[in-house]
Amino acid sequence: MDRRHALATVAGALSASALSAIPAAALDRPPRASAGRLKQSVCQWCYEDMPLEDLCREAAAMGLLSVELLGEKDWAVARRHGLTCAMANGPSGITVGWNRPDQHDKLVAESERLLPLVAEAGLPNMIVFSGNRAGLSDAEGLANCATGLRRIVPLAERLGVTVCMELLNSKVDHHDYQCDRTPWGVELVKRVGSPRFRLLYDIYHMQIMEGDVIRTIRDNFPFIAHYHTGGVPGRHEIDDSQELFYPAVMRAIADLGFPGYVGQEFIPSTGHDPMRSLRQGMEICTV
Repeated sequence: MDRRHALATVAGALSASALSAIPAAALDRPPRASAGRLKQSVCQWCYEDMPLEDLCREAAAMGLLSVELLGEKDWAVARRHGLTCAMANGPSGITVGWNRPDQHDKLVAESERLLPLVAEAGLPNMIVFSGNRAGLSDAEGLANCATGLRRIVPLAERLGVTVCMELLNSKVDHHDYQCDRTPWGVELVKRVGSPRFRLLYDIYHMQIMEGDVIRTIRDNFPFIAHYHTGGVPGRHEIDDSQELFYPAVMRAIADLGFPGYVGQEFIPSTGHDPMRSLRQGMEICTV
């Protein structure tokens, strides 16, 4: 499985029974304290062979605060384990997104349905995607995304939910994806012009596309609301088997006073204990 398939569809509607399944004690439980200066999360799709209940139990036990990229039917599962979902699935998959005006009405309608549910569940962020270029110039795609997203940010502002567009690489994993450079994403944030629209800066993806990760983060810090990790090359563990030194990257983010979440989004290598790899990644990012 990859992100393209994991996010191809959005889960069914949140039911009253799902909310009622959350123990009252869990609803009243104060937020868990994070280890170190950064709040950490884990992306569920990287552990496709592990039941969500088990992943949430393990994540909570090792000190993570969130299991993310969940559809609405699964938010209650995380909540039962004292976790949040730091990045909720949004109205579309990766390849067809906000750069297509013919998709705007559908995306706006689904966003208007989802955003109140995200807010009701107490979740901070909802993910969105530019979509693939499919012949669109970067200037056209930028203008189209801004036009569509400006239709939903007033609701996001009223509800206190941040809509986050993810930066993805178009070189290896998501060929032809349009929001594949930090300057393009930053310009989109400026054009949308809302405190409730920001970027999801994926360190793995932007190392592939741009490099110079720490300088880029420092220069564009106000435009970023969420981070993802992953080892380069291969998107596996973030240890010394790959080219980035994650402790330095995490210190740079923490030193800026980042209040959001860092989501672990590496795929454990074949033959590795996935929970041991996840714990190692969490420890590497604890600064």
